[in-house]
Amino acid sequence: MARAFQRAVQIRLFSAPASTPPKKTALYDTHVKLQGKIVEFAGYALPVQYETESVLNSHNWVRQSSGLFDVSHMGQLRIHGKNRLQFLETLVPSDLLALKENQSQLSTLLNENGGILDDCMITNKKDCVYMVVNAGCKDADLVHMRKQLSAYNAKHGTDVSIEYIQDRSLIALQGPKSPQVLSSLIPSSVDLKQLRFTYTQEIKVNGVDCWVTRCGYTGEDGFEISVPDAAAGDLFLKFCSTPEVHPAGLGVRDSLRLEAGLCLYGHDLNDTITPVQAALTWIIGKRRREQGGFPGFSKISKQIQQGVDKKRVGLEVLGGAPARENAEILDDDKQTVIGVVTSGTFSPTLKKPIAMGYVKSSESEVGKKIAVKVRGKVNEAKIVKMPFVPQRYYRGPDKN
Repeated sequence: MARAFQRAVQIRLFSAPASTPPKKTALYDTHVKLQGKIVEFAGYALPVQYETESVLNSHNWVRQSSGLFDVSHMGQLRIHGKNRLQFLETLVPSDLLALKENQSQLSTLLNENGGILDDCMITNKKDCVYMVVNAGCKDADLVHMRKQLSAYNAKHGTDVSIEYIQDRSLIALQGPKSPQVLSSLIPSSVDLKQLRFTYTQEIKVNGVDCWVTRCGYTGEDGFEISVPDAAAGDLFLKFCSTPEVHPAGLGVRDSLRLEAGLCLYGHDLNDTITPVQAALTWIIGKRRREQGGFPGFSKISKQIQQGVDKKRVGLEVLGGAPARENAEILDDDKQTVIGVVTSGTFSPTLKKPIAMGYVKSSESEVGKKIAVKVRGKVNEAKIVKMPFVPQRYYRGPDKN
């Protein structure tokens, strides 16, 4: 099992040498100190794993205790101005005006055809909007957003502005023991039981002012912590000095998010796929479905009402090797192609291969017997409900 999982990680994440040297996050030297195995990912030098622990053990540790990730390659933005939420609603389909103060929403930047340019987290803070976008998309996102902003301000006579934050790192503390670990480094007056999933709070962590959001990319309870670059290394090492926390790299991040049924941009999402096809219709608020006002509204509205040609589904491979990205999905006749795999690995938690991909909507029923073509060999599989592993987000003392 361990060998199969390690191979899956290598195939999925190890990149060819970059044409230009990869950028380094403020935590690069910390990763080297912790014996991180550095690879290039989305233009950054990041640890795929740590020499002191296998990817398999690291995966299980996050599910059972707490893992610490450097996600500083992600783009952190602040949008300022009185009409900041109204401006963002011209770019995304979510009902941002309904967000409470310090509440976050997963959303998607869309093109005029309703295709997904990027997925992002948007937080309605008191004096600005805090936004986190994907590393591989952030440069294009900024160009797109600033172009739309110029036209918006000119049309409405507003003063909305976009700030790209360059002096803060982002680290993710993930796993069931993360709340007790974080509690040991924050003032006793702060009660994390009051900080629910998808909410943000400004908290001193290890004596440093941080923006703490209860969210993550693993399906576990946890936090994403925006911290000044100058304090990031000390905070990372402080977390790792506690027995409950182990540092974790890209390999385990990928397997955890797939078990949780979460998408990876550029693989499960792209600019030709709409939120409806991606099974993300839930991000489109009722008001937005009725009023529109976002790119691709006509097409997306039609898809919601009439259905789509293909949709994202979960797959369980019943025998053989894991199905990798671009593997063909076949009907149960093992001849007719009905879709393609976009993500696949061996699940350490379930101890079997899992995948997600897109199939014809007419072939997407949960429980349907299908097949996948893996390195020329056809293996039996079936369509299953996602997430593969139950998500354990903390939604409040009265809901957990």
